[in-house]
Amino acid sequence: MKYPKEYLEEIKTRLKVSTVVSKYVSLKKRGKEYVGLSPFKNEKTPSFTVNDEKEFYHCFSTGEHGNIFDFLMKIKSIGFGEAVRILAAEAGMQPYRFSKLDEKKDLRFQTYKKIFREYSNYFHNQIFNKDNYAALNYLEKRGLNRNIIENFNLGFVPWKNNFYDELKKNFSEEDINLTGLYFKSDKTGKYIDRFNSRIIFPIKNIAGETIAFGGRVIKNDKLAKYINSPETEFYKKGSTIFNLDKAKDNRANSDEVVIVEGYMDVVSLYAAGVKNVIANSGTAITERQISLIWRFFSNPIICLDGDTSGQIAAYRISEKLFPIINEKNKIFFSIMPEGKDPDEYIKENGKDGFLNLIKDKQIIQKFIWNYKLNKTNLNNPFEVSNFEKEIKKLAFSIRDETLKKHVLESFLDKLGSLTPIQSFQQNSKYFKFSRKNNFKILKETKVLHHKKKDYSKFEIIEFSILFLLLNYFEICSKKIDELANTIFTSEKNENLKNTIINFMSEGRKENEFLAKINKDHKEIVEQITENSNIQLIIKNKNNDEILDLLDDLIFDYKEQNNLRKIESLEKKLINNLDENSYSELIKLKSQLNGE
Repeated sequence: MKYPKEYLEEIKTRLKVSTVVSKYVSLKKRGKEYVGLSPFKNEKTPSFTVNDEKEFYHCFSTGEHGNIFDFLMKIKSIGFGEAVRILAAEAGMQPYRFSKLDEKKDLRFQTYKKIFREYSNYFHNQIFNKDNYAALNYLEKRGLNRNIIENFNLGFVPWKNNFYDELKKNFSEEDINLTGLYFKSDKTGKYIDRFNSRIIFPIKNIAGETIAFGGRVIKNDKLAKYINSPETEFYKKGSTIFNLDKAKDNRANSDEVVIVEGYMDVVSLYAAGVKNVIANSGTAITERQISLIWRFFSNPIICLDGDTSGQIAAYRISEKLFPIINEKNKIFFSIMPEGKDPDEYIKENGKDGFLNLIKDKQIIQKFIWNYKLNKTNLNNPFEVSNFEKEIKKLAFSIRDETLKKHVLESFLDKLGSLTPIQSFQQNSKYFKFSRKNNFKILKETKVLHHKKKDYSKFEIIEFSILFLLLNYFEICSKKIDELANTIFTSEKNENLKNTIINFMSEGRKENEFLAKINKDHKEIVEQITENSNIQLIIKNKNNDEILDLLDDLIFDYKEQNNLRKIESLEKKLINNLDENSYSELIKLKSQLNGE
């Protein structure tokens, strides 16, 4: 029994000839081909060539010629079936098991393909029928000549044609129904052509066999502009790529392929000379589709329409495919000018203009960053916070652990100009957070943390708080709980703060308190007096303003502490991607932004 053609084609698709042959022959690249010494004859001058694009090998010294199956049969002296089993395993495919169900399925597929072939050829000829001049005129106005129309076997399905009756002469009603080309009218009980009054674009599998159609109306009426064949046993939208059967023949010339949205975009670009162009088949591009594309092109470029819906669709694709990128297989995005699609752009600017446009393509992580950033109000800390969470979540979705680490590091570096921690490091300024709707943070505190170079920013704030406690003991005693919950980094400062709090909680008098402090903590009190600049701005402040100032200092201090923790966690994440650390980081960010 024969192996199904599509099974053999899948093996050939997954395995390059050079990959199979190189296990037995030392090959060297020479132009588009590989050369080596013949495995079939002793020789000193290489006469054995391999051509991946044409999927064959040729030995000039012996005349041996064939594909990967032929090569393995010859080199290992095995039969065809054994060669298929070996290569299927190398391709990561399950061995094909023949059964009566397989036989029936194969027969159905052969019939399916015959119906599509007859349907496609018949309606291709109809496009040149003088009665259907409007269809041909439409395509010509779109810049397509007869050669391109024939190359893609484009067709036109006239209204109320009788081709169903012609098919019935050779095929059963059940076989025709399995194709999805017709549907039964509830009113009349008759079968109606799904693609009535539409130009049809044959959708082919990787072997170049028509298995479905896309259809487009040529008049502005109430019909949907585009439709596709329904999914069938042999056509799955999420696994099929329009024009990949042709585009893959150009893989030796480029590792790039342009992915557009519509069939007409593909045909138009192809007609203009951009041969490596494909389109997803009636659905948002799937993981299965991009994996199929990567077998032939390692750097696909997604190039959708320049309108809002096109760019939203592009971003959704980027989100879906971001987890599966790796160092060998990447994804790029090219942004069409607003309001333009690839078809319109290449007509106005030509092949060279289009190729120049896609030279400015953005790799997927850059596209995601720019898209999200353009949707974020950088003056709104809540939006910036949400942006940061989403961008990091996307980085963590990457399955390749090494790449995940480096993409996250790149994002963290860019976030430096947006997040509080980096703004503080670079500018030594603080974000303006409003703790109360009617409370304006006192601007004077912003200058306090830049005055003294010999102390850390934490110690400067600690000195300022302690200066207020020492000099406004009774007023500051109203904030005893807030002070107790603020832990200083300096052990000496923390001890002094706790001593003052104890005096406050015991209700001791201020003169008794000062005598004790000046005696036991004389050195640190002198440091506070010398290095605390807050004394310059508290003159003429009333009690409420002093309390506000203390509030402000406590808030700033806790903010600084959170920022330090965030910085530490970010560094930790760069070196070790840990979900718990990431969760803690997000929690701190939320606290910092008041969420």
